[in-house]
Amino acid sequence: MDFIWNDGGRAACGFVGLTGDCVTRSIAIATGSVYRHVYEKLGKASEKSARNGVPTDVASDYLAERNWQRLDGSNRAFIVEELPKSIVIVHLAKPDNGSQHFCAVIDRVVHDTWNPGEDEDYIIKGYWTAPEEHESRPGLVVTGSRQPSSDKQELTQTEFDKILNRLRALDKTASNTATTEGEKHNALRMMQTLMLRHNLTRDDIVDDDNVDSVQFTRIACPVNGRRACNWEKMLAFYVTQYIFSTTQWYWSSKGSRTLFWFYGPLSDVKNAVALFREVLLTIATSAHLQFGGHSRGSGASYAEGYVQGLPRSSVNDSNVSSEKVLSEGALILTRTLALQSAAKNWLDVECNVKLTRSTGTGRYQHDEDAASRGKLHGSKHEVEIPNAPRRIANQ
Repeated sequence: MDFIWNDGGRAACGFVGLTGDCVTRSIAIATGSVYRHVYEKLGKASEKSARNGVPTDVASDYLAERNWQRLDGSNRAFIVEELPKSIVIVHLAKPDNGSQHFCAVIDRVVHDTWNPGEDEDYIIKGYWTAPEEHESRPGLVVTGSRQPSSDKQELTQTEFDKILNRLRALDKTASNTATTEGEKHNALRMMQTLMLRHNLTRDDIVDDDNVDSVQFTRIACPVNGRRACNWEKMLAFYVTQYIFSTTQWYWSSKGSRTLFWFYGPLSDVKNAVALFREVLLTIATSAHLQFGGHSRGSGASYAEGYVQGLPRSSVNDSNVSSEKVLSEGALILTRTLALQSAAKNWLDVECNVKLTRSTGTGRYQHDEDAASRGKLHGSKHEVEIPNAPRRIANQ
């Protein structure tokens, strides 16, 4: 039984970790829809996250609304050669323990993250065929080939958007560093076929503002002590507010340590954690050398002043018009807010983390002189962004 590994665009849409998403995955593969769109619609219909699967009737209703036709599998053994040579979504089950699985089969080749054909216990409960297959694929055993579509056939805007979304998901899979060579080959082959069929180029699928394709993650940076220092929170705010604005943070405690969690786009989170650790160590070391500590008293005051003195981003190019600055700033802000909203939703759904606000009641003796010295040292700190793109210096 031929098999091609295909996650349906899950990784390209920013989802991570193991999950029982066979229904979402098979529908995304067979229909060419964006994984996240299918995931959200099935989750809304089942009134829960689609991460660990959805009821069969929810999937059946979803496909029926899109004119997919369900045919009875008669509890036959899972043999792909007996399925139509087209695109089908197969509902499998094990008669002994009731275990169920959905998978996509395209031209009698299984597209999934594992090959259910290797398990001889699976039987076919039923399968769905695409709308264009209804008239020519009425039975279980079918011979012949699919009728070629006319090159002059006009697409509706919805169908065209669906094709573009599918191409973008394939492009993300092909460019993902975690993708294997076989997966890249399959993604590129499918991209080439779709683009040739619909007379598209790579320029047509570029969508830099597509938040749905962003891969989100969260990474913890542990520090000593169950109570986070005020200046440590100020530093986390500084990193996410002024340097990596697409990332966000929260803190929690575990045992005798405090965890500062950064979440958002994968690359930005990694860089934010690296920068936070570097500046954190610099401030704590300087406070220890001068005041013997960083958690209370003059040492804490110095650390707070240091964070307050760190350079904030600003536009100093007098050659750039104010209108252009405002225009670009508005676009960046819109993009940032969209990413932050999507990241919060990802944190809730995928990590089951709900954030709450808290206020501290503890106080320490503030040392204004130490804080002033900290501001002076912080203002001289040259913040170097990790992995920042090189730029041509003015001569």
